[in-house]
Amino acid sequence: MSGRRRTHEREQEFAVAMMDRLEMPADDKILKLSIMFNGDDRPGKIDLGIGVYRNARGETPIFAAVRQAEEKLFAQETTKTYVTPAGDPGFCAAIQSLVFGDDAPDERIRTVQTPGGAGALNILAELANLASPGVTVHVPIPTWINHHAVITEARLGLREYRYLDPRTGQVDFDGMMDQLGNAEPGDIVLLQGCCHNPTGADLGLEQWQAVAALLEARGLLPFVDLAYQGFGDGLEEDAASVRLLAGRLPEMIVAYSCSKNFGIYRERTGAAFVLAPTPALADRAAAQLARLARITYSMPPDHGASLVRIILNDPALRQIWKDELEAMRTGVTALRRELASAFHQITNRSGHEFLTDQKGMFSLIGISADQAVRLREEFAIYIVEDGRINIAGLRGDQVMPFAKAICAV
Repeated sequence: MSGRRRTHEREQEFAVAMMDRLEMPADDKILKLSIMFNGDDRPGKIDLGIGVYRNARGETPIFAAVRQAEEKLFAQETTKTYVTPAGDPGFCAAIQSLVFGDDAPDERIRTVQTPGGAGALNILAELANLASPGVTVHVPIPTWINHHAVITEARLGLREYRYLDPRTGQVDFDGMMDQLGNAEPGDIVLLQGCCHNPTGADLGLEQWQAVAALLEARGLLPFVDLAYQGFGDGLEEDAASVRLLAGRLPEMIVAYSCSKNFGIYRERTGAAFVLAPTPALADRAAAQLARLARITYSMPPDHGASLVRIILNDPALRQIWKDELEAMRTGVTALRRELASAFHQITNRSGHEFLTDQKGMFSLIGISADQAVRLREEFAIYIVEDGRINIAGLRGDQVMPFAKAICAV
């Protein structure tokens, strides 16, 4: 037997042994639910699992502003060469202004373009571990399913704090503040800036001020996930939490997504922001973010970021986009009212007001995993087994059938 053949066989044995050590990962519950829904041929099926906006026809539309921006981009674009690891400077400047506003401490803020909000979460978590290896991140209960995975994969410590009061459907603010009051100086606190996923329960402005005071007093660093700006109370209102923290604290990191508010889900467009105590430290943090981006995915995709840049820098397109986003926001708010009314009609009881008090696309409807399975099997209604529903996935004619099915199980 030749030496080359023996070497090849040893390499094959190693490959088999290496693959044999891998375990099958747990299913992503939301993505698995989407696959099951697509394979269901029953008429009238309802998908309230995956978090995408749908209009009255059940479609996830392309914004008119995005269509027009694509026409402009097609006419203007001269190359498909790489952008830098930090992304398109025009996009970064425009999205930073949208989030932080006119009174932001811009000299201490830096922005890096990322592949969606998830890309921002990942490189910011890696930045946190680089700066403070194994630092503890305090995560709300409940929170978006991917937050835990991002934090643990970045080798950070994870500790949970109370967030939702299941009796009221609102924030358990006293419990939250009590637990965060025991956090150690230097710890990180994960917060959602608006339209909390999966609960829809948001902090009020006075509560945000109290959180900011606690973070400042205990030397804690906020890690804000802002994925739904414009879907809660409006563009400016939904950025109030980030702006308040930026005006008061020396340091902050923020992950941002353009998927929902520009409707460009598959274009994977987002941003990572760092607020540092000094401009020099901000430069250092941004350089490290760019380095982490280079290692992780080399360069961010450009198409979606170019569309956002064109829309935000063109006054006419920006107004078209704002009007479209506002129509989506008010549509979701109307669906919340209709759903609360449907439950009241069926049960002749109060107790569903939390649906109208909450903000954004999501709510926890208060059913068990077994009841979620019954909804799927008996009524062709697909929701996550923790009871999260995407209210923006409901059409108006589905509200009453959905409410009746919930009451039936």
